Amino acid sequence: MTESDRIDATILELHARVCKTMAHPVRLALLNAMRDGERSVGELAEAAGVAQPIASQHLATLRGEGLVNHQRHGQEVHYSIAHPKMIQACDLLREVLFDRLRGQNELTRHLDTTTRDTTTRSTTTMDTTN
Repeated sequence: MTESDRIDATILELHARVCKTMAHPVRLALLNAMRDGERSVGELAEAAGVAQPIASQHLATLRGEGLVNHQRHGQEVHYSIAHPKMIQACDLLREVLFDRLRGQNELTRHLDTTTRDTTTRSTTTMDTTN
């Protein structure tokens, strides 16, 4: 194995760990809520639509992987995105998902139209044979 292969394997492992960490709707909602800057745990919990203890658990997971930074402000803890490019990566993936959904919707419309046409033809054929 060459050094390049080892580096690639390391990057692939890190990539998989980051994806695994982000693979939860609450964590994605929390990251999205931080896109415009630092926010308190309470604000993040509200934005994600979860109780504060649940938000704190997910934020700890994100922090453990180095995806978010945290700072204490008195008794409040505030979080921010550690790497702004993570938001760009999420946005890019979201665009891919929207494209995929649009494609599925177009396919569904096409199949619905084809099914209606086939049903209409078979009904018409039955009417003329009776």
